[in-house]
Amino acid sequence: MTEDPGALVAKLWNYCHVLRDDGLSYGDYVEQLTYLLFLKMADEQTRAPFNRPSVVPSGLDWPSLLRLDGDELEVHYRHILTELGKHPGMLGIVFRKAQNRIQDPAKLKRLIVDLIDKEQWMTLDADVKGDAYEGLLQKNAEDTKSGAGQYFTPRPLIRAIVDVMRPQPGMTICDPACGTGGFLLAAYERIARGALLDPDQKRQLRYEALHGWEIVDNTARLCAMNLLLHGITAAEAESPIRVDDALKADPGLRFEMVLTNPPFGKKSSVTIVGENGESRRDDLTVVRDDFWATTSNKQLNFVQHVKTLLKIEGCAAIVVPDNVLFEGGAGETVRRRLLHECDVHTLLRLPTGIFYAQGVKANVFFFDRKPASETPSTRALWVYDLRTNMHFTLKENPLRRGHLDDFVACYRADNRGQRAETERFHRFTYDELLARDKVSLDIFWLRDESLEDAANLPEPHVLAAEIVEDLEAALAEFTEVAASLRALAPESPS
Repeated sequence: MTEDPGALVAKLWNYCHVLRDDGLSYGDYVEQLTYLLFLKMADEQTRAPFNRPSVVPSGLDWPSLLRLDGDELEVHYRHILTELGKHPGMLGIVFRKAQNRIQDPAKLKRLIVDLIDKEQWMTLDADVKGDAYEGLLQKNAEDTKSGAGQYFTPRPLIRAIVDVMRPQPGMTICDPACGTGGFLLAAYERIARGALLDPDQKRQLRYEALHGWEIVDNTARLCAMNLLLHGITAAEAESPIRVDDALKADPGLRFEMVLTNPPFGKKSSVTIVGENGESRRDDLTVVRDDFWATTSNKQLNFVQHVKTLLKIEGCAAIVVPDNVLFEGGAGETVRRRLLHECDVHTLLRLPTGIFYAQGVKANVFFFDRKPASETPSTRALWVYDLRTNMHFTLKENPLRRGHLDDFVACYRADNRGQRAETERFHRFTYDELLARDKVSLDIFWLRDESLEDAANLPEPHVLAAEIVEDLEAALAEFTEVAASLRALAPESPS
């Protein structure tokens, strides 16, 4: 087979259309591929030239699947998924709560024999395997109106963030909302390709450098497989991904770098079903001693959590929605404390139309944690506006890495002290920030040409897409307000 990731994606993806007839979603298909690819690669590792002990117990392995047909195959496959999900390490992460969604044994057999067994996956270059799997994840995000799309951060944005953050050999790097692993992979690849690593550095990078939390089982599974296919960690190793709610407690671990894009959605909540069968949603307020403010705003909680995760002098980049910049109450408290205890040196205002979750207006905070001090750690915040007069859509005009070249150049990762103001890059002193109402960091200065001159309006289809995004964002906000009000309303007498 040609070592072309595009051809491999096409081959893997084309078979999905056969299974779509049986009601499988794209996400279901990628999930089943993940199980089968893991079993096939684990089997390949027991053979030459690897000759390693099998990480999969005998009788639950790839050869046991190949021997069966029909209903026996389907029953045994379900048995494998159930049993392997009980194991620790990577095995348990990949198969945790796994279910067979391919109901036709003939199609399952064809997937096993024709698509996966014919390839020698372990001898494929890691770039080919990894890029092919990334291609599937991206296609899944594109074709999913909700769900998987929210865990998939645009790769050009990730690459630009990693380019300015410059992770180094020996660092420990964390993503507390790692999704399918985009930030962790980009950091790994930059370190692996950026310098000649000695054997100890290579081992540390592969097994110890990366750490992630992911609350959704299916997404954690995709992340673990994504790392494995890129040559990070090993099937027999402890998983670098923890399936858990990162916000529930301080894990006690500290890292040199945190890179993350927490899932969109303002509130943490739980659905409670009453005795009458009606459900209501109660906001979950995260109470932690290490947090500056107690709030149910998930985004503000993630900002506080990231600060906790950093070692002193550690650095972070976190994607946050606009409400984190201007919200009062807990929002103001968090911004004041963040500016005082950390060097919040850069804010990148992102354009709309770049995320799979619609209606998102987001930004990237860049800050370094500093030792305790009576004087504020932030001297000035540099704001780069990539939003005003910028128009992107996912299909007609997607964000590309080149669109971020000017930001990367202005950031001056080699020497932030030599930054200079430009049309889109402005400096605001700590005193100027504190003088703003509620210490709002929702700062803009560029003239919006579309408001000034009808001749400068974007193309109608772009304008329509932006209007839809704004309406969907407003609807999402109203839905949350309505749900909160319902939760507060007194129950009517039965």
